Amino acid sequence: MTNRNAKADAFLASTQWADAHRAPLAGDASNRKYERLTDDALGGAVLMDAPPEKGEDVRPFIAIDKHLTGLGLSAPRILAQDIQNGFLLLEDLGDGLFARLMEQDPSLESSLYTAAIDVLTALHKVSPPANLPAYSPSVMTEMAVLAWRWYLPATAEENRPAEESFGKAFQAVLESSANDQSVLILRDYHAENLLWLPARNGAARVGLLDFQDAMRGHPAYDLVSLLQDARRDVPPHVEAKILDQYIAQTGRDADTFKAAYHLLGVQRNLRILGVFARLCLRDGKQSYVDLIPRVWGLLMRDLAHPALAPVRDLVTGSLPEPTPDLLKRIKDQCATFPKG
Repeated sequence: MTNRNAKADAFLASTQWADAHRAPLAGDASNRKYERLTDDALGGAVLMDAPPEKGEDVRPFIAIDKHLTGLGLSAPRILAQDIQNGFLLLEDLGDGLFARLMEQDPSLESSLYTAAIDVLTALHKVSPPANLPAYSPSVMTEMAVLAWRWYLPATAEENRPAEESFGKAFQAVLESSANDQSVLILRDYHAENLLWLPARNGAARVGLLDFQDAMRGHPAYDLVSLLQDARRDVPPHVEAKILDQYIAQTGRDADTFKAAYHLLGVQRNLRILGVFARLCLRDGKQSYVDLIPRVWGLLMRDLAHPALAPVRDLVTGSLPEPTPDLLKRIKDQCATFPKG
């Protein structure tokens, strides 16, 4: 038994769930692991294992969870916690992932995405916690240039002048057209992190996962996360319909908001391009490379918007298209880049 397993056993021994059956649940791109607990008398729960020695910290999750549940939204209730050792026992919200439900029945797309928009509409009516960091133009730019720091080196030589030219121009565009940190952004608001809870009412019908990296940011950001999904194709007519629904529900100016939406789409997709390359090159997680072509397609589509004219050539002129040969080259370098 590893030291981590012993600590998990000790944590559960301090709760009612010591004798529950435990089974692994699918994790994510972080160092966190999850187990589903089942007990004949208690029902179900989820154990989050977030090892502090690997840089994980459950405190942000706890803080955002309390904020969301306080608004009547369906973040999982925290049943027990061990902050020092990085364990949380959470309400089990079930298996109704939006992604799986829509895979089984594509006709559900419109209704499920509409429900997801209802969550954002409710969330954006209240001020975010004041102590959250801001996803400001400078921070967004730093995240966007991950494409030059991880994707580009895996495909060619580094290009510091191109990175610097893009960063300067992109931050200026963000400051003029998307400099808004007025709402809570969950940052990974997509079909793999949303659960359908039809027995609940209103916005509470959507279960929320993976929100510990939340920040203060632009109202369009989580819409991009939802509708420009790196893991599944959202039909363009569904994307357009849901985007228009949000604009109508919130009374925002359509042209201004859509310009910001595509601008943040470029920011998010460049960041993901760099992160997915890093997950392979540094962490040995090769499967993320297979998602890069979809991210590239979304990036190219966002760049076509007139608001991106100042940076379009800076992106397409320095970042290569992810051809099959190039993707193979990235995979061939998996787990060869140093950590740290």
